[in-house]
Amino acid sequence: MTVLISSLVFRTFLFLFLLAWITKGHKLYRQTARLGRPMVFNVMRYGAIEGGRTDNSQAFLKAWIEACKWDGRAKVVIPPGTFKLFPVIFSGPCKGNMAFVIKGTLLASTSPSALSSENWISFRNIEQLTVAGGGTLDGQGSSVWSLNDCKTNPVCKALPTSMTFDFVTNASVHHLRSFNSQNGHFKVHGCQKIDFGNIRISAPEDSPNTDGIKIGNSYRIRIRRTIIETGDDCIGIVSGSQKIHISNVFCGPGHGISIGSLGGHSYTEYDVEGIFVKNSVFKKTDNGLRIKTWARDSPKPLKASNIVYEDINMIDVRNPIVIDQQYCPNNQCNQQATSSNVQISDVTFRNIWGTSSSQEAVTLKCSKSKPCKNIVMENIKLPHTDSKGAATTSICNNVIGNSYGSHIPPSCI
Repeated sequence: MTVLISSLVFRTFLFLFLLAWITKGHKLYRQTARLGRPMVFNVMRYGAIEGGRTDNSQAFLKAWIEACKWDGRAKVVIPPGTFKLFPVIFSGPCKGNMAFVIKGTLLASTSPSALSSENWISFRNIEQLTVAGGGTLDGQGSSVWSLNDCKTNPVCKALPTSMTFDFVTNASVHHLRSFNSQNGHFKVHGCQKIDFGNIRISAPEDSPNTDGIKIGNSYRIRIRRTIIETGDDCIGIVSGSQKIHISNVFCGPGHGISIGSLGGHSYTEYDVEGIFVKNSVFKKTDNGLRIKTWARDSPKPLKASNIVYEDINMIDVRNPIVIDQQYCPNNQCNQQATSSNVQISDVTFRNIWGTSSSQEAVTLKCSKSKPCKNIVMENIKLPHTDSKGAATTSICNNVIGNSYGSHIPPSCI
Protein backbone atom coordinates (compact mmCIF):
# COMPACT_ATOMS: atom_id res chain seq x y z
CA MET A 1 0.00 0.00 0.00
CA THR A 2 2.83 2.38 0.91
CA VAL A 3 4.52 1.67 -2.43
CA LEU A 4 1.23 2.29 -4.31
CA ILE A 5 0.68 5.67 -2.58
CA SER A 6 4.28 6.68 -3.27
CA SER A 7 3.81 5.74 -6.92
CA LEU A 8 0.61 7.82 -7.21
CA VAL A 9 2.27 10.79 -5.53
CA PHE A 10 5.24 10.52 -7.87
CA ARG A 11 2.99 10.30 -10.96
CA THR A 12 0.93 13.27 -9.79
CA PHE A 13 4.08 15.28 -9.16
CA LEU A 14 5.45 14.28 -12.58
CA PHE A 15 2.18 15.25 -14.30
CA LEU A 16 2.13 18.66 -12.62
CA PHE A 17 5.80 19.20 -13.45
CA LEU A 18 5.24 18.33 -17.13
CA LEU A 19 2.13 20.56 -17.27
CA ALA A 20 4.08 23.47 -15.81
CA TRP A 21 6.96 22.84 -18.19
CA ILE A 22 4.65 22.72 -21.23
CA THR A 23 2.84 25.88 -20.12
CA LYS A 24 6.11 27.69 -19.54
CA GLY A 25 7.43 26.45 -22.87
CA HIS A 26 4.28 27.64 -24.63
CA LYS A 27 4.64 31.09 -23.06
CA LEU A 28 8.31 31.16 -23.99
CA TYR A 29 7.39 30.15 -27.55
CA ARG A 30 4.88 33.02 -27.74
CA GLN A 31 7.47 35.46 -26.42
CA THR A 32 10.02 34.16 -28.93
CA ALA A 33 7.47 34.52 -31.72
CA ARG A 34 7.01 38.16 -30.79
CA LEU A 35 10.73 38.89 -30.59
CA GLY A 36 12.18 36.49 -33.14
CA ARG A 37 11.13 35.26 -36.52
CA PRO A 38 7.57 36.01 -37.58
CA MET A 39 5.02 33.32 -38.29
CA VAL A 40 4.70 32.93 -42.08
CA PHE A 41 1.33 32.60 -43.80
CA ASN A 42 2.00 31.72 -47.43
CA VAL A 43 -1.05 32.37 -49.62
CA MET A 44 -0.36 29.14 -51.55
CA ARG A 45 -1.36 27.17 -48.45
CA TYR A 46 -4.75 28.87 -48.55
CA GLY A 47 -5.57 27.98 -52.13
CA ALA A 48 -3.90 30.74 -54.16
CA ILE A 49 -3.28 29.77 -57.79
CA GLU A 50 -0.45 31.34 -59.78
CA GLY A 51 -0.83 32.12 -63.48
CA GLY A 52 -2.84 35.33 -63.67
CA ARG A 53 -6.20 33.76 -64.61
CA THR A 54 -7.84 32.76 -61.33
CA ASP A 55 -9.19 35.22 -58.78
CA ASN A 56 -7.16 34.82 -55.60
CA SER A 57 -8.90 37.38 -53.40
CA GLN A 58 -10.48 34.79 -51.09
CA ALA A 59 -7.23 32.85 -50.67
CA PHE A 60 -5.37 36.06 -49.84
CA LEU A 61 -8.09 37.08 -47.41
CA LYS A 62 -8.01 33.72 -45.61
CA ALA A 63 -4.25 34.02 -45.16
CA TRP A 64 -4.66 37.57 -43.86
CA ILE A 65 -7.38 36.61 -41.35
CA GLU A 66 -5.29 33.78 -39.92
CA ALA A 67 -2.22 36.01 -39.71
CA CYS A 68 -4.21 38.80 -38.08
CA LYS A 69 -5.25 36.40 -35.30
CA TRP A 70 -1.66 35.37 -34.57
CA ASP A 71 -0.53 36.72 -31.21
CA GLY A 72 2.90 37.81 -32.41
CA ARG A 73 4.66 38.97 -35.57
CA ALA A 74 2.93 37.65 -38.67
CA LYS A 75 3.93 37.68 -42.32
CA VAL A 76 1.57 37.13 -45.24
CA VAL A 77 3.73 36.07 -48.19
CA ILE A 78 2.89 36.22 -51.88
CA PRO A 79 5.62 34.17 -53.61
CA PRO A 80 7.08 34.86 -57.08
CA GLY A 81 4.56 34.42 -59.88
CA THR A 82 1.52 36.26 -61.25
CA PHE A 83 -1.63 36.31 -59.14
CA LYS A 84 -4.90 37.77 -60.35
CA LEU A 85 -6.73 39.61 -57.62
CA PHE A 86 -10.21 41.07 -57.47
CA PRO A 87 -10.81 44.00 -55.06
CA VAL A 88 -10.05 42.96 -51.49
CA ILE A 89 -9.96 44.65 -48.06
CA PHE A 90 -7.41 43.61 -45.42
CA SER A 91 -8.83 44.84 -42.12
CA GLY A 92 -7.65 45.06 -38.55
CA PRO A 93 -7.16 45.48 -35.74
CA CYS A 94 -4.71 42.59 -35.53
CA LYS A 95 -3.13 41.00 -32.48
CA GLY A 96 0.48 41.59 -33.56
CA ASN A 97 2.67 43.36 -36.09
CA MET A 98 1.68 42.57 -39.67
CA ALA A 99 3.84 42.26 -42.78
CA PHE A 100 2.39 41.88 -46.27
CA VAL A 101 5.25 40.67 -48.46
CA ILE A 102 4.70 40.83 -52.22
CA LYS A 103 7.40 38.96 -54.11
CA GLY A 104 5.38 38.27 -57.25
CA THR A 105 3.09 40.32 -59.48
CA LEU A 106 -0.48 41.15 -58.47
CA LEU A 107 -2.74 41.55 -61.49
CA ALA A 108 -5.89 43.68 -61.21
CA SER A 109 -9.14 42.50 -62.73
CA THR A 110 -10.75 44.48 -65.54
CA SER A 111 -14.19 42.86 -65.25
CA PRO A 112 -17.19 45.22 -64.78
CA SER A 113 -17.83 43.96 -61.24
CA ALA A 114 -14.25 44.74 -60.20
CA LEU A 115 -14.34 48.20 -61.80
CA SER A 116 -17.35 49.14 -59.67
CA SER A 117 -15.19 49.10 -56.53
CA GLU A 118 -13.57 52.28 -55.24
CA ASN A 119 -10.28 50.54 -54.45
CA TRP A 120 -8.37 47.46 -55.53
CA ILE A 121 -6.20 46.54 -52.52
CA SER A 122 -7.14 48.18 -49.21
CA PHE A 123 -5.56 48.11 -45.74
CA ARG A 124 -7.82 49.41 -42.97
CA ASN A 125 -7.68 49.97 -39.21
CA ILE A 126 -4.23 48.48 -38.68
CA GLU A 127 -1.39 49.44 -36.35
CA GLN A 128 2.19 48.33 -37.12
CA LEU A 129 2.10 47.31 -40.77
CA THR A 130 4.79 46.67 -43.36
CA VAL A 131 4.05 46.30 -47.08
CA ALA A 132 7.16 45.41 -49.08
CA GLY A 133 8.90 42.58 -50.91
CA GLY A 134 10.10 43.93 -54.26
CA GLY A 135 6.96 42.82 -56.08
CA THR A 136 4.69 44.56 -58.57
CA LEU A 137 1.14 45.92 -58.70
CA ASP A 138 -0.13 45.75 -62.28
CA GLY A 139 -3.39 47.68 -62.54
CA GLN A 140 -3.91 46.88 -66.24
CA GLY A 141 -5.11 50.46 -66.62
CA SER A 142 -4.59 50.63 -70.38
CA SER A 143 -7.55 48.24 -70.77
CA VAL A 144 -9.98 50.54 -68.93
CA TRP A 145 -8.74 54.14 -69.18
CA SER A 146 -11.12 54.71 -72.09
CA LEU A 147 -14.00 54.26 -69.61
CA ASN A 148 -12.86 57.26 -67.57
CA ASP A 149 -15.05 60.28 -68.39
CA CYS A 150 -14.41 62.31 -65.24
CA LYS A 151 -13.12 65.32 -67.20
CA THR A 152 -16.51 65.83 -68.81
CA ASN A 153 -18.86 64.07 -66.38
CA PRO A 154 -19.06 65.70 -62.90
CA VAL A 155 -20.88 62.65 -61.46
CA CYS A 156 -18.55 60.07 -63.00
CA LYS A 157 -17.79 56.77 -61.31
CA ALA A 158 -14.06 56.69 -60.59
CA LEU A 159 -12.08 53.56 -61.40
CA PRO A 160 -10.35 51.69 -58.53
CA THR A 161 -7.19 53.05 -56.87
CA SER A 162 -4.47 50.38 -56.78
CA MET A 163 -3.56 50.44 -53.06
CA THR A 164 -5.15 52.43 -50.25
CA PHE A 165 -4.39 52.90 -46.57
CA ASP A 166 -7.29 53.98 -44.34
CA PHE A 167 -6.76 54.67 -40.63
CA VAL A 168 -3.39 52.91 -40.56
CA THR A 169 -0.79 53.87 -37.93
CA ASN A 170 2.95 53.20 -37.82
CA ALA A 171 3.47 51.65 -41.23
CA SER A 172 6.27 51.23 -43.74
CA VAL A 173 5.67 50.80 -47.46
CA HIS A 174 8.83 50.15 -49.44
CA HIS A 175 10.47 48.34 -52.34
CA LEU A 176 7.37 48.02 -54.50
CA ARG A 177 6.51 48.80 -58.13
CA SER A 178 3.14 50.02 -59.33
CA PHE A 179 2.39 50.08 -63.07
CA ASN A 180 -0.59 51.33 -65.06
CA SER A 181 -3.01 51.94 -62.22
CA GLN A 182 -6.64 52.20 -63.28
CA ASN A 183 -7.01 55.34 -61.18
CA GLY A 184 -4.46 56.51 -58.58
CA HIS A 185 -1.56 54.29 -57.54
CA PHE A 186 -1.48 54.85 -53.75
CA LYS A 187 -3.91 56.72 -51.49
CA VAL A 188 -3.51 57.57 -47.80
CA HIS A 189 -6.49 58.68 -45.70
CA GLY A 190 -6.85 59.16 -41.95
CA CYS A 191 -3.39 57.72 -41.29
CA GLN A 192 -0.50 58.54 -38.96
CA LYS A 193 3.20 57.86 -39.28
CA ILE A 194 3.59 56.07 -42.61
CA ASP A 195 6.93 55.93 -44.44
CA PHE A 196 7.10 55.36 -48.20
CA GLY A 197 10.50 54.54 -49.66
CA ASN A 198 12.07 52.98 -52.74
CA ILE A 199 8.80 52.95 -54.65
CA ARG A 200 8.67 52.95 -58.46
CA ILE A 201 5.44 54.30 -59.97
CA SER A 202 4.82 54.31 -63.70
CA ALA A 203 1.94 55.15 -66.07
CA PRO A 204 1.87 56.95 -69.43
CA GLU A 205 1.78 60.73 -69.58
CA ASP A 206 -1.74 60.71 -71.04
CA SER A 207 -3.23 58.23 -68.56
CA PRO A 208 -6.22 59.85 -66.77
CA ASN A 209 -6.30 60.52 -63.00
CA THR A 210 -3.35 58.26 -62.26
CA ASP A 211 -2.04 60.19 -59.24
CA GLY A 212 1.14 58.68 -57.82
CA ILE A 213 0.54 59.13 -54.08
CA LYS A 214 -2.47 61.04 -52.73
CA ILE A 215 -2.60 62.09 -49.08
CA GLY A 216 -5.55 63.44 -47.11
CA ASN A 217 -6.49 63.90 -43.43
CA SER A 218 -3.21 62.33 -42.38
CA TYR A 219 -0.34 63.19 -40.03
CA ARG A 220 3.42 62.65 -40.41
CA ILE A 221 3.70 60.94 -43.78
CA ARG A 222 7.18 60.60 -45.33
CA ILE A 223 8.02 59.87 -48.94
CA ARG A 224 11.67 59.25 -49.84
CA ARG A 225 13.79 57.78 -52.64
CA THR A 226 10.85 57.33 -54.98
CA ILE A 227 10.46 57.59 -58.77
CA ILE A 228 7.08 58.68 -60.10
CA GLU A 229 6.16 58.78 -63.79
CA THR A 230 2.45 59.26 -64.31
CA GLY A 231 -0.41 61.13 -65.97
CA ASP A 232 -1.59 63.24 -63.04
CA ASP A 233 -0.08 64.61 -59.82
CA CYS A 234 3.08 62.79 -58.81
CA ILE A 235 2.08 63.57 -55.24
CA GLY A 236 -1.23 65.18 -54.28
CA ILE A 237 -1.69 66.67 -50.81
CA VAL A 238 -5.29 67.54 -49.93
CA SER A 239 -7.47 68.53 -46.97
CA GLY A 240 -6.28 67.81 -43.44
CA SER A 241 -2.68 66.86 -44.29
CA GLN A 242 -0.09 67.81 -41.67
CA LYS A 243 3.66 67.25 -41.37
CA ILE A 244 4.24 65.74 -44.80
CA HIS A 245 7.96 65.26 -45.60
CA ILE A 246 9.01 64.59 -49.20
CA SER A 247 12.65 64.16 -50.22
CA ASN A 248 14.75 62.59 -52.98
CA VAL A 249 11.78 62.16 -55.30
CA PHE A 250 12.01 62.11 -59.10
CA CYS A 251 8.81 63.30 -60.79
CA GLY A 252 8.17 63.22 -64.52
CA PRO A 253 6.13 63.02 -66.54
CA GLY A 254 3.17 64.18 -64.47
CA HIS A 255 1.57 67.25 -62.95
CA GLY A 256 4.19 67.83 -60.26
CA ILE A 257 3.64 67.97 -56.50
CA SER A 258 0.33 69.67 -55.72
CA ILE A 259 -1.27 70.99 -52.56
CA GLY A 260 -4.99 71.10 -53.18
CA SER A 261 -7.25 71.79 -54.63
CA LEU A 262 -8.66 73.29 -51.43
CA GLY A 263 -11.88 75.17 -50.77
CA GLY A 264 -14.10 73.29 -53.18
CA HIS A 265 -16.00 71.52 -50.40
CA SER A 266 -15.07 73.63 -47.41
CA TYR A 267 -17.65 72.24 -44.95
CA THR A 268 -15.84 68.90 -44.98
CA GLU A 269 -12.28 70.21 -45.41
CA TYR A 270 -9.51 70.94 -42.92
CA ASP A 271 -6.32 73.02 -42.84
CA VAL A 272 -3.10 71.90 -44.50
CA GLU A 273 0.16 72.71 -42.71
CA GLY A 274 3.74 71.60 -42.30
CA ILE A 275 4.62 70.48 -45.84
CA PHE A 276 8.32 70.04 -46.66
CA VAL A 277 9.61 69.16 -50.15
CA LYS A 278 13.39 68.91 -50.51
CA ASN A 279 16.18 67.54 -52.71
CA SER A 280 13.95 66.47 -55.57
CA VAL A 281 13.92 66.58 -59.38
CA PHE A 282 11.10 67.44 -61.79
CA LYS A 283 11.59 66.59 -65.46
CA LYS A 284 9.23 67.69 -68.25
CA THR A 285 6.23 67.94 -65.94
CA ASP A 286 3.22 70.19 -66.56
CA ASN A 287 3.72 71.80 -63.16
CA GLY A 288 6.45 71.72 -60.58
CA LEU A 289 5.50 73.06 -57.15
CA ARG A 290 1.83 74.00 -57.12
CA ILE A 291 -0.69 75.21 -54.54
CA LYS A 292 -4.24 75.48 -55.86
CA THR A 293 -7.48 76.67 -54.25
CA TRP A 294 -10.96 77.12 -55.67
CA ALA A 295 -12.14 80.58 -56.68
CA ARG A 296 -15.12 80.29 -54.36
CA ASP A 297 -16.19 82.48 -51.45
CA SER A 298 -16.83 79.45 -49.26
CA PRO A 299 -18.44 79.96 -45.84
CA LYS A 300 -15.79 78.03 -43.91
CA PRO A 301 -12.31 79.61 -43.96
CA LEU A 302 -9.32 77.33 -44.52
CA LYS A 303 -5.55 77.71 -44.13
CA ALA A 304 -2.53 76.35 -45.98
CA SER A 305 0.60 77.30 -44.06
CA ASN A 306 4.16 76.44 -43.04
CA ILE A 307 5.24 75.11 -46.43
CA VAL A 308 8.88 74.81 -47.51
CA TYR A 309 10.25 73.93 -50.95
CA GLU A 310 14.04 73.68 -50.93
CA ASP A 311 16.83 72.47 -53.24
CA ILE A 312 14.65 71.54 -56.20
CA ASN A 313 15.92 70.94 -59.76
CA MET A 314 13.49 71.74 -62.60
CA ILE A 315 14.30 70.28 -66.02
CA ASP A 316 12.19 71.67 -68.86
CA VAL A 317 9.13 72.15 -66.62
CA ARG A 318 6.17 74.06 -68.07
CA ASN A 319 5.09 75.87 -64.85
CA PRO A 320 7.85 75.45 -62.25
CA ILE A 321 6.34 77.53 -59.40
CA VAL A 322 2.58 78.12 -59.14
CA ILE A 323 0.18 79.46 -56.53
CA ASP A 324 -3.24 79.49 -58.16
CA GLN A 325 -6.14 80.76 -56.07
CA GLN A 326 -8.26 81.14 -59.18
CA TYR A 327 -8.56 77.40 -59.76
CA CYS A 328 -11.87 76.72 -61.49
CA PRO A 329 -11.92 73.72 -63.86
CA ASN A 330 -14.74 73.43 -66.37
CA ASN A 331 -15.97 76.95 -65.47
CA GLN A 332 -17.74 75.78 -62.33
CA CYS A 333 -17.44 79.16 -60.57
CA ASN A 334 -17.58 82.87 -61.34
CA GLN A 335 -13.97 83.99 -61.07
CA GLN A 336 -14.89 87.66 -61.48
CA ALA A 337 -17.46 87.71 -58.68
CA THR A 338 -15.85 85.40 -56.12
CA SER A 339 -12.53 85.09 -54.30
CA SER A 340 -10.88 82.15 -52.60
CA ASN A 341 -11.47 81.90 -48.86
CA VAL A 342 -8.28 79.88 -48.27
CA GLN A 343 -5.53 81.77 -46.46
CA ILE A 344 -2.07 80.83 -47.77
CA SER A 345 0.81 81.92 -45.53
CA ASP A 346 4.40 81.16 -44.52
CA VAL A 347 5.52 79.60 -47.80
CA THR A 348 9.23 79.47 -48.71
CA PHE A 349 10.75 78.71 -52.11
CA ARG A 350 14.51 78.33 -51.60
CA ASN A 351 17.20 77.25 -54.08
CA ILE A 352 14.96 76.35 -57.00
CA TRP A 353 16.94 76.06 -60.24
CA GLY A 354 16.82 74.57 -63.73
CA THR A 355 14.79 75.50 -66.82
CA SER A 356 11.23 76.52 -67.64
CA SER A 357 9.61 75.47 -70.92
CA SER A 358 7.13 78.37 -70.69
CA GLN A 359 7.73 82.08 -70.36
CA GLU A 360 5.95 82.33 -66.99
CA ALA A 361 8.37 80.53 -64.70
CA VAL A 362 6.85 81.93 -61.48
CA THR A 363 3.10 82.54 -61.13
CA LEU A 364 1.70 83.66 -57.79
CA LYS A 365 -2.00 84.50 -58.19
CA CYS A 366 -3.44 84.88 -54.73
CA SER A 367 -6.87 85.67 -53.35
CA LYS A 368 -8.23 89.24 -53.39
CA SER A 369 -9.97 88.81 -50.04
CA LYS A 370 -7.15 86.84 -48.39
CA PRO A 371 -3.79 87.83 -49.94
CA CYS A 372 -0.90 85.38 -49.55
CA LYS A 373 1.21 86.35 -46.51
CA ASN A 374 4.88 85.86 -45.70
CA ILE A 375 5.86 84.37 -49.05
CA VAL A 376 9.65 84.06 -49.26
CA MET A 377 11.53 83.65 -52.56
CA GLU A 378 15.25 82.94 -52.19
CA ASN A 379 17.72 82.10 -54.99
CA ILE A 380 15.37 81.24 -57.83
CA LYS A 381 17.08 80.54 -61.19
CA LEU A 382 14.68 79.40 -63.91
CA PRO A 383 15.72 80.61 -67.38
CA HIS A 384 13.83 79.51 -70.50
CA THR A 385 14.61 76.06 -71.89
CA ASP A 386 15.41 77.64 -75.24
CA SER A 387 18.36 79.97 -74.68
CA LYS A 388 17.31 81.92 -77.77
CA GLY A 389 13.69 82.29 -76.59
CA ALA A 390 12.10 85.11 -74.65
CA ALA A 391 13.30 85.66 -71.09
CA THR A 392 11.15 84.10 -68.37
CA THR A 393 8.88 86.25 -66.24
CA SER A 394 7.29 86.20 -62.80
CA ILE A 395 3.72 87.29 -62.05
CA CYS A 396 2.39 88.29 -58.63
CA ASN A 397 -1.17 89.19 -57.62
CA ASN A 398 -2.14 89.91 -54.00
CA VAL A 399 1.17 88.67 -52.55
CA ILE A 400 2.89 89.93 -49.40
CA GLY A 401 6.44 88.70 -48.82
CA ASN A 402 10.15 89.13 -49.43
CA SER A 403 12.83 88.11 -51.93
CA TYR A 404 16.48 87.26 -51.20
CA GLY A 405 19.49 86.28 -53.25
CA SER A 406 19.62 86.17 -57.05
CA HIS A 407 16.57 85.65 -59.27
CA ILE A 408 15.90 84.56 -62.85
CA PRO A 409 13.34 85.82 -63.73
CA PRO A 410 13.45 89.01 -61.59
CA SER A 411 11.24 88.57 -58.54
CA CYS A 412 7.81 90.20 -58.57
CA ILE A 413 7.61 90.34 -54.76
